[in-house]
Amino acid sequence: MSFADLRRRIFRVVLGAAASLLVVSPGVAEVQPGEVVTKATADKVKGLVSDGVQYCVENGMTMNIIPYKKIPLPTLYEEATEKYASQVKLKDDKTLDGYVAGRPFPIVDFEDPMAATKLMYNFERTHYFTDDLALNLFDADTGAIMVDHEGNRRYNVERHFVLDWLRVLQFTGRLHVPPTPAIEPNGDKTFRKAGLYPVIEPFDLKGIGGINYRYIDPLRQDDLWLYIPSLRRVRRLSSAQRSEALFGQDVDVDSYGGYAGQIPWFDWKFLGKKPMLASLHGSNMPPVPCEDDGHVTFCENWEMRPEVLVVEGTPNAAAYAFSKRVIYIDHESFFIVYSDLYDRGGELWKVVMQNIRTDKRPNPKVAYEYDAPRMFIYGFTIVDMQLQHGTRVAIPGMAFQEEPGWYIDVGEKYGGEESWFTIAALIRGGH
Repeated sequence: MSFADLRRRIFRVVLGAAASLLVVSPGVAEVQPGEVVTKATADKVKGLVSDGVQYCVENGMTMNIIPYKKIPLPTLYEEATEKYASQVKLKDDKTLDGYVAGRPFPIVDFEDPMAATKLMYNFERTHYFTDDLALNLFDADTGAIMVDHEGNRRYNVERHFVLDWLRVLQFTGRLHVPPTPAIEPNGDKTFRKAGLYPVIEPFDLKGIGGINYRYIDPLRQDDLWLYIPSLRRVRRLSSAQRSEALFGQDVDVDSYGGYAGQIPWFDWKFLGKKPMLASLHGSNMPPVPCEDDGHVTFCENWEMRPEVLVVEGTPNAAAYAFSKRVIYIDHESFFIVYSDLYDRGGELWKVVMQNIRTDKRPNPKVAYEYDAPRMFIYGFTIVDMQLQHGTRVAIPGMAFQEEPGWYIDVGEKYGGEESWFTIAALIRGGH
């Protein structure tokens, strides 16, 4: 029996022990492949999506239901999991001990009080990139959602953003590009460095960008710098500001990829698991804005996933904008498929949704492909339900359809060099 078969068998046993937790409500019918769910039939998906996603469907987001497709683990990632997982421990301070590479906790007992924290580490160390990541030429629209006297919705785009690069360099858990499994020497004791710069549009924000250092010691606060060319200065942001949406749009730094904060900064609770809908096998490029909601969300492929894990995170920082995040993780891939964000009064505030492609090519129009299928976010939407505002992101951008958009584990060819993640490079990029 292979390691993968053994893991799946144990997963089934462990999942059975958690059957008394979150389950599909009696009487809820599953939608079938070939159906198109609209606002007129939104009740059909109630309980199969988060409350935030349900809101979007009720207000015009259409779901094209397709058959479930399995997402296999990359070979190197699975081999690293088999080799190193047995030595990984979760310490009392919610930090990892003994991690080298792969998935830290391939088997999680949901009765374990620390199950939710382990699931979040599985997401953080997931397989879609292990060494370096570069997103090129993506764009975003942000604006108010207007409703006329007849109830028709219109997305009033206030600002259009074009961003040059988002890059991430991993210092640990590396599998593809030497040095592996870690970059040494690592004088800063860095877990990950990331950067998003420069902004190309709009004109008044041209050149703005930021870099972020996350350290191996997760109890050490991130260093986050923002360069503002109009002021000719670099501003240092506090960790609490990671939950703020900057420059008039709706996306906070901690919502990138579903969740981009430090895991020990939150108290995590496992709420349960059940089959749910997720968008993991998109076929449109670029993503298609929904007509019925005024084009604020994307109308894409959704499928019933056998098990989605539901995790609630409560921040430890008093100044954090949200009282909690409820995160929905596809158990097979450990991708976050969507999350609901709640205000300090406990009311639903925002929803984050991700449309994902699973393919060898990040952009089917471009002859740039990987040896095996990978996972690529091509549509990212966040809707502020209280302020009736939304931001949608296309990767690559709507106007850059000759661009692959995603460069994963390819090293310095597309920005994996350390020198890119410096304040000096950030300033040069903004000029």
